[in-house]
Amino acid sequence: MAIETRVLRAEDWDEWYGMLELAFGGVADSPREQALWRDLTVPERAIGLRDGERWVGTAAAFPFRVSVPGGALVPAAGVTMVGVAPTHRRRGLLSAMMRRQLDDVRAWGEPLAVLTASEPAIYGRFGYGLGTWQVSAEIDTDRARLAVPERPGGADGVALRLADPEEASAACEALYAALVPGRPGMIARTPGWERLPLLDPPGERGGASPLVCVLAERGGEVVGYARYAVKPGWDEGGPAGEVRLRDVEALDPAAYAALWRYLFGLDLTSSVHTRGRPVDDAWQYLVSDTRRCRPKLRDGLYVRLVDVGEALAARTYQAPVDVVLEVADDFCPWNAGRWRLTGDAKGASCERTGDAADLALSVRELGSAYLGGVPLLSLAAAGRVRELREGALAQASVAFGWPVAPWLPHGF
Repeated sequence: MAIETRVLRAEDWDEWYGMLELAFGGVADSPREQALWRDLTVPERAIGLRDGERWVGTAAAFPFRVSVPGGALVPAAGVTMVGVAPTHRRRGLLSAMMRRQLDDVRAWGEPLAVLTASEPAIYGRFGYGLGTWQVSAEIDTDRARLAVPERPGGADGVALRLADPEEASAACEALYAALVPGRPGMIARTPGWERLPLLDPPGERGGASPLVCVLAERGGEVVGYARYAVKPGWDEGGPAGEVRLRDVEALDPAAYAALWRYLFGLDLTSSVHTRGRPVDDAWQYLVSDTRRCRPKLRDGLYVRLVDVGEALAARTYQAPVDVVLEVADDFCPWNAGRWRLTGDAKGASCERTGDAADLALSVRELGSAYLGGVPLLSLAAAGRVRELREGALAQASVAFGWPVAPWLPHGF
């Protein structure tokens, strides 16, 4: 019997999602987490493969808007829930779903597709390039001190207040939304997504406390927040609890520093564990000794330009650029060919052209460079971008860069 591709029906979600859990090792999500993903799934944007009466493949795409350099929020398909049954691998089923999905994304009029990769080696062949990095750390708060001293009497005007995470959610989401345009890669959270940072299944706490929220306020207005849990611990030297930081955001340096002072000073703890933070996150420059923080770098968001012209015209550029790109795209051939990109800090255009090319690269490299965090010069040094006109590479690399590192604040 031939394997059939179907658009998901809402009533089939449990069985469809059960196959996905099997593909990822068979460990079921908590009921609350399953309920969240069920509510966030848009059935008409999800597909599956059927072998007779069984689901053997899944793929979906959330309707996102992603911040790009310049602050625009660009429609993007958030590729997610991709899996193939263990019995049906190495048959080209994943490629078939990626083919169908990218055709759908183009039909939906979304110029970008983005994803986080459980296995990064898989998605390059479909045109996805690594666009953001993230840093995690285990900060020894007994030895690493904050370099910024606390101001006597709260001279910065910041007051801290503990709040119920659910009750404080609206204020935290409003602050998060204000930050989104300022950092490429951030996702504008639409209704329902505010539940994601609050997921706190007791069975997944690993001995830590329930989620705690602390608000930073100035003049009664929320200017920052941190959400965390504490795992108690003791060693021969005394208390050695861990602060497990979920997220921390602030509108200004004073509020940000106040939150970190609070986290460093929690009683009966000796470390702050943070993960998935921006590579330029300011905490790295507040601590007295970065070696006591054990930072670790890992990949974040992968970016795929579904419509090269529209995507490159949607962002701005930190320096004037006028360059002809020879783009290779075997998986989405409508992107292949020459494009003239002209732009600056005010705007850009990207149109088809017959002019001689200045740079040659694939759509994968464009995805990596798109959010401003991966220099074209670095890609060229790896042999993945070729300069065809002298000087074009340096000009384009500077233009594509951005002063703020791109960052994906949470998975999907």
